[in-house]
Amino acid sequence: MTSPSRPVQGILWMAVTGLCFIAVTAVVKHGAQDLPAAQAAFLRYLLGLVFLLPLLRSLVAVRMPARDWGLFATRGAAHTLGVTLWFFAMTQIPIAEVTAMNYLNPVYVTLGAALVLGEKLAARRLIAVGVALFGVVVILRPGFREVQLGHAAMLLTAVLFAVSYLTAKPLSDRHPATLVVAMLSVTVTIGLAPLAALVWVPPTLADLGWMFLVAAFATAGHYTMTRAFAAAPIAVTQPVTFLQMVWAVLLGWALFDEPPDLFVVLGAALIIGSVTFIAWRESRLKRQVTPPVLAVKH
Repeated sequence: MTSPSRPVQGILWMAVTGLCFIAVTAVVKHGAQDLPAAQAAFLRYLLGLVFLLPLLRSLVAVRMPARDWGLFATRGAAHTLGVTLWFFAMTQIPIAEVTAMNYLNPVYVTLGAALVLGEKLAARRLIAVGVALFGVVVILRPGFREVQLGHAAMLLTAVLFAVSYLTAKPLSDRHPATLVVAMLSVTVTIGLAPLAALVWVPPTLADLGWMFLVAAFATAGHYTMTRAFAAAPIAVTQPVTFLQMVWAVLLGWALFDEPPDLFVVLGAALIIGSVTFIAWRESRLKRQVTPPVLAVKH
């Protein structure tokens, strides 16, 4: 029996989710400046393993076919590179631009679902994808300003997170969500270890504290996001994600001397509108191939 929809609760949980993930962004922006991107990402995941301790016994006892181990490894590799690039981008470009370009993840998943899973793309969804990609052009404004390495890193980050989600789709059909999330944390920690070792610098206690705070906010964000999806349909909670863009602009302006950029806000609005339309269409069709915009967060 399907539980009744509680839209107000769903909206509130999603609003809190946005605050948690913006807190992740702000702490990384402030606390990871003195650490190489790969090392900062490794410390975030290594320290975050403490939240998996209650699941340790069930993880050790798990048995699965070799193909699923391969899928978990593939997902971990894609996510490892994506997280590293995201940490790098956070130290290079404004918070609002990172947040806006992060909304591209579901758009890339929509394209990937068509190319990899054979899903049909109706004309309306193709138009929505086109609008989202135009939103990226509005944000970057190539030819009118310098496109930095941080922008290129975020474009590739969204692609890699889309690969991570598409790989997780068959795993989620065969295994509990807790196992899928836990395996991602473990495989990404393992994948980041050699990258971090290549650029390792001795972290201070403050560095460790900041990265543990990142892990705590990220874990809280995934929990509240799950509560939001349980309370209300994605079509109800999806528009609330626009608040995260508002908070990103205000936070960047107030704490990091990053004045609001109307082109970034306009581009983000185009992307968010497109993603919201795709989520609404899929809810009408009683399926979900494209993830909600916050579902593929690091």
